[in-house]
Amino acid sequence: MDTIEDLFRRFEQLNAIGAALSHERDIDKLLENILVAAKIITHADGGTLYRVTEDEASLRFEIVRNDSLKIAMGGTSGNPIPFPPLPLRNEQGEENNSMVAAYAAIHQKTVNIADAYEAEGFDFSGTRKFDAHTGYRSQSFLTVPMKNHENAVIGVLQLINSIDPDTGRVTPFSAADQRLAESLASQAAIALTNRQLISQLEQLFESFIQLINVAIDEKSPYTGGHCERVPVLTMMLAEAVNETRSGALADFSMGDKDRYELKIAGLLHDCGKVTTPVHVVDKATKLQTLYDRIHLVDTRFEVLKRDAQIAMLKAKLALRDARDARAEAMIEEDLTRHLRQIESDREFLRHANIGGELMTPEDQARVTKIGSGYRWIDVEGKAANFLSDDELENLNIRAGTLTQKERETINYHIVATIKMLEQLPWPKHLKNVPEYAGGHHERMDGKGYPKGLTREQMSVQARVMGIADIFEALTARDRPYKRGKTLSESLEILGKFKLGGHIDPDLFDVFVRQKVYLKYAEKFLDPEQIDEVREDGIPGYVQDIAAAQKSDA
Repeated sequence: MDTIEDLFRRFEQLNAIGAALSHERDIDKLLENILVAAKIITHADGGTLYRVTEDEASLRFEIVRNDSLKIAMGGTSGNPIPFPPLPLRNEQGEENNSMVAAYAAIHQKTVNIADAYEAEGFDFSGTRKFDAHTGYRSQSFLTVPMKNHENAVIGVLQLINSIDPDTGRVTPFSAADQRLAESLASQAAIALTNRQLISQLEQLFESFIQLINVAIDEKSPYTGGHCERVPVLTMMLAEAVNETRSGALADFSMGDKDRYELKIAGLLHDCGKVTTPVHVVDKATKLQTLYDRIHLVDTRFEVLKRDAQIAMLKAKLALRDARDARAEAMIEEDLTRHLRQIESDREFLRHANIGGELMTPEDQARVTKIGSGYRWIDVEGKAANFLSDDELENLNIRAGTLTQKERETINYHIVATIKMLEQLPWPKHLKNVPEYAGGHHERMDGKGYPKGLTREQMSVQARVMGIADIFEALTARDRPYKRGKTLSESLEILGKFKLGGHIDPDLFDVFVRQKVYLKYAEKFLDPEQIDEVREDGIPGYVQDIAAAQKSDA
C-alpha cells in the first residue's frame, strides 16, 4: 500500500515533471522525457510510448525503454525501433480490440492488468514470444491514452512491471499509480500538442518566408539564389564566431533561440526586393529595360547607312550627264569612309553597352558626339538626334550597367525590407529580426545605408550578415552582368573592404581563419572558382598570433 509520504513525494515529482515538460522544445526529447517520467513515478521497469499516425489508422512506436533488459530504442538513443505500427482497425474496418494499446486508444480508456499471463480478452502472444526470447516476464501492464485539449487521443503510454521499491518484486500497478500516470499523460498530451502547434506555426511561418523568396525568384532567377545562399553563409560565419574563444569576439555566444532568430533574419534580409522592378534587378546591359534597346540603336545605324547610300546614288545621278568619273569615284570613296565610320561607332556603342569595363572621359565624350553628331529621320518624319537623352545617360554610365537613379531604386529594397519587417508583431524571441536583416548594407565607418550606422551601433549578427551578403554577391555565378569571382579574387576584395572601413575587421579575420569561405565554396561554387588562397597575402588579414607562435615552437 502506498504511504502518505510516498504519495506526497510522487505528487511533487509529478508537478516538477509537468513544469519541465512545458519547457522542452525538441519533440523527440519531450517524448522521451514523458516515458522516463512515467516510469519513475510508477516504479515501472519498462515502457513504450506510441503516437497516433497522421492518418489516424495506427499507433507508431516512438520510445521503448526497459531497465532490466537495458533496452533503449527511439528518442535520443540513436537506436531505431524495428516494430511495425499497431493497426487500430483491420482491413474490414473492425476495431482492433485484441491489442491493449489499440484498445486504450480506440475506447479512450485506461487498462490496468495485474498479470498478462492470466488476463483474458487481449492478445498477449507477441509479449509471450518476446519473453521466451529474452527470458523476461512481462507481468503487470498499465496502458493510458493521451488526450489533447480537443479530447482526441494523440498517443498511448504503456508501462510494464511495477517494481516494489522495498522488495524489488514485480507487483500490479496500484490505483495511485494509475491516477498519477493518467495525470502525467494529460499534462504530457498538452505539452506535446503545444509543441506540435508551435512547430506547425514555425513551419508555416518559414514556408511563408520561402513563398516571398519564391516570388522574388519568379521575378528574377538571379536574386532567388542569393536569397537562398546568404542565410546559409550567415549561419556558417555566426557558428564560427560562436566557437571563437579569444579576441574581441570571445564573449559572443548563441543559443538555439538566437540561431533561429538569425536564421529567420537571413531568410528575410532581401524581402523588400519584391518591390524592386525586375528590369532594374536584371539589368544586364546599359540600355536594357524590358529588352535591350541596343537593337533600336542598331536599326538607326542601318537607317544612316541606307540614307548615305541613297545620298551617294543621288549625287552620282546628278553627275551622270557630266560624265565625271573622277567625281563619281570621290563620292564612292566618301561613302565607303562614311560607312566605315558608322560601323566603327556602332561597334563602339555595342561594347560600351555591355558595361564590363570602366569608361574613360574620352569614351564618354565619344558617346556624346555620336548622340548628337548623327541626325536621322524619326518615325514622324522629323530630323532628330541619333541618341535620346535617356540613351545618352545610360551609355555614359562610367562603371557597371546602372544609372544613379537605378542604383537608388536597387538600394531602396533595404528600406522596403525594414519597413515591411518593422510592421510585423514579432514575438520576444524574434524581436531583433528587423535589426539583423535591415543592417546588412551598413558600413563600419558609418557611410553605409539606409541609416548610416557605425560598427558600435550594430549587433554582431547584423555585421555577420553584411559580410555574407557581400561575399555571396562576389562569388555568385548566376548573375547576368558578371562572372562569379574566384576565392582569391573575392577575399582580396573583401580584405580591401576591411581596410576601407566597409566590413567588420574582427569578423573578417574569423571568416578567413576558420576557413568559412572554403566551407561555403565547397557547397556552392563551381570547381574552377575554388583556386589556391594564400591567406598571408590577403589585404588586412590578421592571423591568429597565438596559433602562429605555437606553430613556430
